[in-house]
Amino acid sequence: MPKQVDHRERREAIARALWRVVEQRGVAQLSLREVAREAGMSHGQLQHYFASREAMLTFAMDFATEQTTLRVDRSLAELGDRPHPRDVLRVMLTELLPLHADARATSRMSAAFVLEALHDENIRARARDGIAQGRAAVEQLLRRAIADGYVRPDRDPVVETHLLLALTGFTTLLELQVIEPRDTLTAIDQHLDRLFAEDAKDDHGAR
Repeated sequence: MPKQVDHRERREAIARALWRVVEQRGVAQLSLREVAREAGMSHGQLQHYFASREAMLTFAMDFATEQTTLRVDRSLAELGDRPHPRDVLRVMLTELLPLHADARATSRMSAAFVLEALHDENIRARARDGIAQGRAAVEQLLRRAIADGYVRPDRDPVVETHLLLALTGFTTLLELQVIEPRDTLTAIDQHLDRLFAEDAKDDHGAR
């Protein structure tokens, strides 16, 4: 009996091959034929799963987002029940930065997707929606931290969200080796320390 093909698994393998093309050879080499070669299949076989470059790129980006979410969820689980919002924000920020191999692959995939979005309205709308959802999650966490007394009530959650997301700009500095990972982590920790420095809960002697 012929072996059953897991189409989701095959699509994920193609997505990982696409990540490798982007990581090793750059977005300029991102074609169906090049990804098929990297995945060890024919051009025709790849087209059975993805009829266009856009469809392939969109799936690869969605898969990268899923993998980032899984990494964040695993790290948050290690924090235990009711983790401090500072620790949650640190996990969310650091997993978006190319600080280890898995994060580097998904980070470069995200960069390729943004470049593509500049010239494709459909991809731009999808990328914009995804980033907006991530931004909203950070703002919601900040608003809850302010309401729960972890952050001073006079802090503007919108501005603080923008400042936190600006820290993801370390990606370029890391990729071009302008700064070291430890410098990035120091900057993130100091920013979070300042944000949570005057924790209202400390004034009441409880967390």
